[in-house]
Amino acid sequence: TLSSSSAASDVYKRQLSIKAKEKSILIVEDFQMDAPKTSAYNEVLKALGLGDKKSLVVLGEPNNNVYLSSRNLGDSKVVINSELSTYQITNASSLVLFESAIAEIETILNKA
Repeated sequence: TLSSSSAASDVYKRQLSIKAKEKSILIVEDFQMDAPKTSAYNEVLKALGLGDKKSLVVLGEPNNNVYLSSRNLGDSKVVINSELSTYQITNASSLVLFESAIAEIETILNKA
């Protein structure tokens, strides 16, 4: 998970820099789902151009309906920013960051 140590912060920065250079980071406005529906979540991924890509969606705070909607899709994982790990960043083809997740990630990465 994200850590405030300098070494861990450097690793996250490198991994995020690689994703940015690959143009594999999308920032989206936070959204809610009225009910946990895999088909609706899959439509969101398709609209973002990620229907057939391994994606990691990073939420700023727990969102049970988004999480439950994603769990049946093998190529998409949803985590909150405090659960984000280097492995998850590396393993995903694309990162989708909710706007609410960015401030916390920046705070953690700027600690050193």
